Amino acid sequence: MGVSSSYLSKTEVQEVLGINSFGLWRLVRKYDHFPQPTEPPHDPFAGLDGKKEPEEVWDGTELYRWAARTPEFSHRGAVLLRPLPEDLTPGRWDGYKDTPRGPALDWHTSLGTIRFVHNDDRKVATDVATALAQAGNPDGVRTVCALYGDVGISGPALVAAEVAHPRIEYEAEWGVVVALAGQALPWWPELLRTSEMIRMWKPGSPATVAAVPPNTNETILRRVARTPVFDITSHLAVTDMANDIRNNRTDGVEQDNEIFGKARRHEAPNPVVIAALPDTTHHPLPVGGDREVLKSGWHKLALSSHPDAVAALEVAVGREPYLLPYGAVTEVPIRPGTVIERWARRLTMCDPTAAHAVLARGNTTDAFFIDPLTDMPVLRTTGEGDKPRWRFYAPLSLPAGGAELASAVLNHTVWITTSDGHVHPAPCTPSEHLWWGDGWGDRPSEAATVIDTLLDNLGATVNLREHWNAPKGLTALFNKEHKQGSELTRAALLHARMTPPRPS
Repeated sequence: MGVSSSYLSKTEVQEVLGINSFGLWRLVRKYDHFPQPTEPPHDPFAGLDGKKEPEEVWDGTELYRWAARTPEFSHRGAVLLRPLPEDLTPGRWDGYKDTPRGPALDWHTSLGTIRFVHNDDRKVATDVATALAQAGNPDGVRTVCALYGDVGISGPALVAAEVAHPRIEYEAEWGVVVALAGQALPWWPELLRTSEMIRMWKPGSPATVAAVPPNTNETILRRVARTPVFDITSHLAVTDMANDIRNNRTDGVEQDNEIFGKARRHEAPNPVVIAALPDTTHHPLPVGGDREVLKSGWHKLALSSHPDAVAALEVAVGREPYLLPYGAVTEVPIRPGTVIERWARRLTMCDPTAAHAVLARGNTTDAFFIDPLTDMPVLRTTGEGDKPRWRFYAPLSLPAGGAELASAVLNHTVWITTSDGHVHPAPCTPSEHLWWGDGWGDRPSEAATVIDTLLDNLGATVNLREHWNAPKGLTALFNKEHKQGSELTRAALLHARMTPPRPS
């Protein structure tokens, strides 16, 4: 995606423009807008092969564009940026071609053969042009085009490279290639852009209707839905999410066709032939079942030790963590004599579940635990410098039992002590993180919202969607740089909540 960078030495600039060193000096004096040299990009391996780095280099794309638009050198510049001939002879389709970077269609034009590679990855044009140059260019291709990955003025944006100078990529216009080809060009949405479909296409072919292929996440969830070890609620949960993924992907293909194939308001349609349409026979698939049933199904998967449950949970954590009974992933050091140790004393060792496996994230783990009061999975792992750490999910709510918040302790996260003598990690939603002072992106209003909620109801489920509405006094309190281990008593918290900060 995008145009890759290329840099040319003084000798290479002379070669591209067909001049000698004196001619280059003349250009600098003659043309005010002649590209200026720059320092070469840093190369950590420079000099290892005995070659000396050039003292200055030119941006290859900038030079190539300048040449194409300068009459004296337009025949040396980017082919698709040169002025088009007035008496342009329409080109013709020249068939399908396989390339090292995917399927391509050749178009024979008055400027030579253009090989159009239907791939929007980086350096596609350069790689295909380089392969042709190294093979002696048996098909006589002059220019290689690839997809940029975005929409341009007259259709999909393009990246081009000439076989004569394959390292230099530049952005080209769809409309220019259309004018050279003499007809609108085919375009496939990314999810239906397969070699088989492109191979079958020829001018005048109707759009192919095809099912949108499943991605890895959908495939995992469909497999879990067929696994008999899980109950009906788990099957419903994974099927609902798999259907949602399929619906989103099908909608995405339709939207891409709309964006790349249609015109902007008050303009003629883009000269684009939409070559593939998604099969919408059963679209949309049913989604949005009873949320409590879905949550129950995911909870049962989280408690399973089956490998498929782990795979499914990894999908859910990344896609819709609010269906899971867990809050934010939190990690704290194992420190004796702290509030962390007080909490850790009650942890119960257990066999790992799918929730533990996803929490571990592939890190070395030497023991698995459960918090018996909140049912949150906990594990003991090693962090930077092989120092032992606790990693756990923050709870979404705390067990109240008639108790109230006694204090908030700030020690690598926010901890809550209760009037009945318990210590808990503060509840937190899956996508947030509680901190104070300079939170490196975490906002004190989030911690202030949690405390404001728990002061009134220790067992409440926190909602951080409108954390900016937290009491100003509490937000100001958590905006301060408190030391690790600082304890804010209930009295201090209540006082801050009712005392907004004074204007400075």
